[in-house]
Amino acid sequence: MLKKFSIICLSNFFIASVLGLLLRYASIDALGINYRYFTHAHSHVAMLGWVYLMLYTFIVFNFTRQNRKKYIRLFWITQISVLGMLLSFPFQGYGTVSIAFSTLHILCSYFFVFWVWKDLKNKTGASILMLKSALVFMLISTIGVWSLGPIIAIYGNGTPYYDIAIQFFLHFQFNGWFLFGVLALLIKELNIKNSTLFKSFYLLLTFATIATIALPIYWYQPSIVLFYLNGLGVFLQLIAVLILFRLIYLHIKKSKPTWSSLSIFTYAFVLSCIGFKVLTQGLSLIPGLAEELYQYHSLIIGFIHLVMLGVITGLLFYMLLNSFLYHKPVVLKLGFYSFYFGFVTTEFLILFQAINYYFWESGIENYNTLLFVASIFLSLGIFLIALSIIFAKPKPQYELDFSLSKK
Repeated sequence: MLKKFSIICLSNFFIASVLGLLLRYASIDALGINYRYFTHAHSHVAMLGWVYLMLYTFIVFNFTRQNRKKYIRLFWITQISVLGMLLSFPFQGYGTVSIAFSTLHILCSYFFVFWVWKDLKNKTGASILMLKSALVFMLISTIGVWSLGPIIAIYGNGTPYYDIAIQFFLHFQFNGWFLFGVLALLIKELNIKNSTLFKSFYLLLTFATIATIALPIYWYQPSIVLFYLNGLGVFLQLIAVLILFRLIYLHIKKSKPTWSSLSIFTYAFVLSCIGFKVLTQGLSLIPGLAEELYQYHSLIIGFIHLVMLGVITGLLFYMLLNSFLYHKPVVLKLGFYSFYFGFVTTEFLILFQAINYYFWESGIENYNTLLFVASIFLSLGIFLIALSIIFAKPKPQYELDFSLSKK
């Protein structure tokens, strides 16, 4: 089942990347599509069809041991909700059908949280603490979604309150549920104990996640209190990341793991993205720069991709690498390196374009074309990785009985 679920998740990811390519091309030549509607489809399938369901799969395989048939059924219902969003968002945006499938996904996530929480009963440890926090952040994030109805009814959808609700959801999805979720998997994989050092990391990262919600609110409701609260969050996050690096270093020093060159590269890639994420958020502490950065929409997209594709997807790829025995490793390597090349190139183009506009008020020649070409490598990489897993075999510890006939 791990193999089947992984292929489905990667298929969702590939579809999302193709939609992203379509959006990139729409900036070069008119395609007659509703750009905003297709953006909704792209983001929802990427977040909920790839990250959410891949996290779901790894959590079930790593943290649960009994009555797995309910998780299988819930996976398929959740996948149906993703397909519903894929087929409805491009044609109606936030309409009756797409909202119905989005609501179904949220309700499925509530069942998932409830069941996993029950399965974690009486279990302790560093990874359990991180996972429980991830689940709590997921629940908190949905407050932003449920608040949209009342906000639209009272204030309309073009108000700061509407935008703040969206940012609230995205913040606690990316920096809460997704980030804590993949870190829970990493901490379990590395067998990091619930030590004093880990507890310091956990508390600092938790407080930082809560405090940095101040930045997206500050964009719409500027306040000196929000500015300094975000500053505190960024500072706490920096210390937390340094402690995380220390925990990983101590693990490597003690256990001396025998990693493949691709695993080492992926590890270094993820840690670099985490460091760059903290550095990028640190720029918001420069007075006046936070407001200016927000004016460059492409930079916001670039930061979302940094977290989504660099940190979160990078860690999910690391878990995939460690979960299978690969029949065609050359294809796998080509897939990973193609993805990483596409990611780094697109991020560089977005950053360099923003720097050009900021200092010289001129853009890169053929910027949209270059961005489109670089993005092709992302889709190609995802396709090759999925192809490798089709011919791969799960490692023995993941060959668990997931049949519907068993409890």
